[in-house]
Amino acid sequence: MKKSFVVAGHRFSVEMPEGCPLWNMMGQYDPFEVPISEEDGVFSLTLVQDLPAREKEPVYTEAPHEEGQSRIELYRVGEGWRFEMAPLAKAPVCCVMESLADFSRAVFCIVPERRNALFALNNALMILYAFRTSGMDTLEMHSSVVLKDGKGYMFLGKSGTGKSTHSRQWLETFPGTELLNDDNPVIRLDPDGSARVYGTPWSGKTPCYRNLDAPVGAIVRIRQAPENHATRLSVVEAYASVYSSCSGLKSDRKIADGLHATLEKVVLDVPCFVLDCRPDHEAAEVCHEAVR
Repeated sequence: MKKSFVVAGHRFSVEMPEGCPLWNMMGQYDPFEVPISEEDGVFSLTLVQDLPAREKEPVYTEAPHEEGQSRIELYRVGEGWRFEMAPLAKAPVCCVMESLADFSRAVFCIVPERRNALFALNNALMILYAFRTSGMDTLEMHSSVVLKDGKGYMFLGKSGTGKSTHSRQWLETFPGTELLNDDNPVIRLDPDGSARVYGTPWSGKTPCYRNLDAPVGAIVRIRQAPENHATRLSVVEAYASVYSSCSGLKSDRKIADGLHATLEKVVLDVPCFVLDCRPDHEAAEVCHEAVR
């Protein structure tokens, strides 16, 4: 059984046995499902029963920065890639995925049982999406995003900095503000070079899966501080700020080149700020005044 989805204009497909229990867990993907088409998507992911152990060359390990985060290990296998994923730092691997060199096609299996099935699927799709679209004027971001007055305002920061808290302050302070995504939105450039932010099926611990998009009004990096103060960043400072929050295999030359090309256009189009702030409503007011 095969289903197709479109996120930020990029079509991809998932194929699993018709009776697979995982289909019933995928409600967050419903707003993004589209009819099956003969049109090729940017990538496909297929569930298989098993992926045998193979000779592999370590490339990268995304180690958790705090308790409760997942672990992802990346290896070279022949001309392609192998990902091994675990839901916690010291937990056993529960998902293995192998892809072609260009990430256009991949297979994955869930081991040893299906209790982590949705974690496996979500991470497999987020990885493929970020890596495959890196050269397509697209950035998968680690960010919380609100919609206000027809624009999307993106809040960046390390885990635990207060991105979600700041979004909630906007929702409580400014009537008509809506949450678009709370963890993994996507920026994509329009043909004219303007940046838009899109909702995705991936929103961290907050169930916010909205198939909506808007022009990016501003990108703001959140930093905890005793006083509330917003500062406009230079282009170079903005580049570094946004780069640290975008997903992609930055050690791979082709992917890195795609990220850099897109980032350059984004920071030239979108005003970027740093907000030193307390977790209060005044911080939202200070931020709003700066980006407006």
